[in-house]
Amino acid sequence: MYQVKTGVTTGTGSKFEIRLTAVFLIFTLATYGFFVYEQSNILPTLYYQEAWMPMIMHVFFIVLSSFLVYGGVLYHFTRIGYFKRSAAPLADLQGEEALLFRENAPRLTILVPSYKEEPEVITQTLLSAGFQLYPNRRVVLLIDNPPVTSGSGNDYHLLCDARNIPVNLTNYFKTRRQQYLEAEQAFENRRSSSAFDPAAEKARLEKLWAELEGHFNGNISSYDVGNHVDRLFLEVTYERLAEIIAGKRAIPGELSAENIAREYRFLTILFDVEFESFERKRYLNLSHAANKAMNLNSYIGLCGGCFTERTVPGGTILAKCSSEEATLSVPATDYYITLDADSLIVPEYANRLIAIMEKPSNERLGIVQTPYSAVPEADNVIERVAGATTDIQYLIHQGLTSYNATYWVGANALIRAEALEDIKSVVSERGYEVYKYIQDRTVIEDTESSIDLADKKWTLHNHPERLAFSATPPDYGSLLIQRRRWANGGLLIMPKLLSYLFTKPSLSRFREGFFRVHYLISTAAVNIGMLLLMLLPFGQLCNSIWLPLTSLTYYILYARDLKKCGYKISDVFNVYALNLLLIPVNLGGVFKSIEQAFTGKHIPFARTPKIEGRTAASPLYIVSSYALFAQFFAGGIFSAVSGHLVLGIFSMVNAVVLLYAIISFIGLRESYEDVMNVVEPKLPTLRKMFLSTAQQPG
Repeated sequence: MYQVKTGVTTGTGSKFEIRLTAVFLIFTLATYGFFVYEQSNILPTLYYQEAWMPMIMHVFFIVLSSFLVYGGVLYHFTRIGYFKRSAAPLADLQGEEALLFRENAPRLTILVPSYKEEPEVITQTLLSAGFQLYPNRRVVLLIDNPPVTSGSGNDYHLLCDARNIPVNLTNYFKTRRQQYLEAEQAFENRRSSSAFDPAAEKARLEKLWAELEGHFNGNISSYDVGNHVDRLFLEVTYERLAEIIAGKRAIPGELSAENIAREYRFLTILFDVEFESFERKRYLNLSHAANKAMNLNSYIGLCGGCFTERTVPGGTILAKCSSEEATLSVPATDYYITLDADSLIVPEYANRLIAIMEKPSNERLGIVQTPYSAVPEADNVIERVAGATTDIQYLIHQGLTSYNATYWVGANALIRAEALEDIKSVVSERGYEVYKYIQDRTVIEDTESSIDLADKKWTLHNHPERLAFSATPPDYGSLLIQRRRWANGGLLIMPKLLSYLFTKPSLSRFREGFFRVHYLISTAAVNIGMLLLMLLPFGQLCNSIWLPLTSLTYYILYARDLKKCGYKISDVFNVYALNLLLIPVNLGGVFKSIEQAFTGKHIPFARTPKIEGRTAASPLYIVSSYALFAQFFAGGIFSAVSGHLVLGIFSMVNAVVLLYAIISFIGLRESYEDVMNVVEPKLPTLRKMFLSTAQQPG
């Protein structure tokens, strides 16, 4: 029926990749074994010499190196899991078609949390959500903008635009739906008469198909394409829908009365969608916490209820009431799709994933998702390289599913409402009870909720097709905010994960833990490990040929996977450079986790900016990048002069790569501008402080 390009390798290609990865894995484990054997042989000598500090440094060096090897080994395993899953059949198309035309199809609510998004971004996301090939669906824009009541500022205009978009889309879809509903009713009247003519009915259908295909093609030709996101939007919505309609026009021969009825029903279903918006900040008794999780939670807590607005001291609340009194009725639902306002999903997304959920063997399946891919054909180098890391993460997430270690990736997901009810908690905020379904204790709320679901015996599943796409930050300033947020929270979730793993320890739990633990600690372990390897005086310890060999196969496979994802093999160098540049950023997120662990205070949810033009970067991270370059460079020279040639070469190479990253991904002029934008306003104050200090006697 309706099949999209999946971008996965199947058949013999997958078998070759699995065998290649297995051979490389054996090589990595062997070289690591030689490394540990080589280094461990030095420990007894240090012990008998009572050289306690060198011995401690030596053990620390082995542990630090082992964490880095751990990540490489895990990559090999997830790659094997990915290609095993890629070789399997992908979809039950007959089950999807039956679901599409089911009278009692499960109810679906698509939630799009939005905060000060540009109207074009919201419109594209809502259209991709609205054009789902699935009946019985609603799309709700959860507006989290500041509730500005009047004015002429940008915030006011963004809020008005966000409110108007669902109204305009409702009018568009309602008009088209009515047209096809009338055509469907006219067909049913003819069908029950003696003058029913299948050939004439197909001709009528072909006329409707031609008109609709022309409508979609007209939308494509009249669209003002400004960037690669616009191009992808057209591809996954209008072009895909036009392709589906064109396929119908190519159906040979006559159609049976039942098939004709289905085609009329399809046209009606395509436009049968409700659009709404909701603003939680208008009501005192809903959460006002500044994060996406509580925006979602506030609306989910209302589903299935009837409410009326009541004025109380300080503002307005939503009070439960009968359906007759209600000013707001929120229908119950069976499934949610959560979709970030800068994301796009293909028309088959909902139907395909719900069909998986509805299989009799999947009653305990809580979340099905297709981890998002980067929007292709980025216009600048940092967006393209950051997008490459996203596409590699897609591969890793698919591999994690092979080992029952799936994590919810919050940009898009299909969620069973019953599963959310199972992990619901009630907390107090400003004197009101509010429901929590998705945890907001950390800024990576989807990751922590994955453990909550697993603890309640719900499973999570990554479907191996690229059905969803999300925008990548286009500059260093916005990427910094996103990646710092991603790095914040993993360490805080670790105790909950360990509690889950050790509640009922087993071999399967141990295997699951091997993958889950790395996902939570990798950012801290890898970035701290890389930094300490070049900061601490390991000296001669680093003169081991075996340690660099443990990472050789990882980079070869990474380069192959970049090529398979549409990038250049040489982009593995750009990815390495970006990772070096992000060391201070990732450590900033890790330190925020540590700060929250000690203080108990929630870290504010820093939303990724989506604005026209360049986002200014924090001077702290720019200065840190230059300082890191200076340390690598000076440390490399010192190590080489001291006779530690391997460590010296390693440090110097990293210094050169980091300098390339600073020039290419931040820019020398941009670095100066961002630092001076913060420093210049403070110069008069600093000058006064300096002069007053200099004038003091003595």
